[in-house]
Amino acid sequence: MRVIFLAAVAVCFSGLATAQPVDNIPNDPSPFPVQRGTAPPPPGETATQAAPPEGVAAGGFDFGQWRSASPRAYEGQFVSAMQTRLAGKDPAAIQADLEHNGFACENAARLECRIEISEQQCAYEWYVVLERNDATPAAGYEADCTTRR
Repeated sequence: MRVIFLAAVAVCFSGLATAQPVDNIPNDPSPFPVQRGTAPPPPGETATQAAPPEGVAAGGFDFGQWRSASPRAYEGQFVSAMQTRLAGKDPAAIQADLEHNGFACENAARLECRIEISEQQCAYEWYVVLERNDATPAAGYEADCTTRR
């Protein structure tokens, strides 16, 4: 009995020794070439925006005294000033105006321009968004001093 068992084990192991590894990887070159280090950095890691001035920016927009203002009251003033300033302008003119005033803009499915900064323990954001079918941009301002970005 032992001889039959040992013979069976020997046959099994001899098959493993002569078996060829299964290679499911094609020998064709990959359609996805490896180009290490060429991808753009994730958003927000390397690009930092400067805080807008308190008062008139280089492009002529008056940001007011945003550091000392009540966020709720300041937001209403900012929205009203942006809607008045940008009324009747085409998207290209809006983008040029906002970029000249320190906003970073992305024009893909919609025009979206922002200033996002962190200062001391607060995060601030000014934004203007123009949907493709809208004539009037939406604007807003947020100040969050509860968490640090």
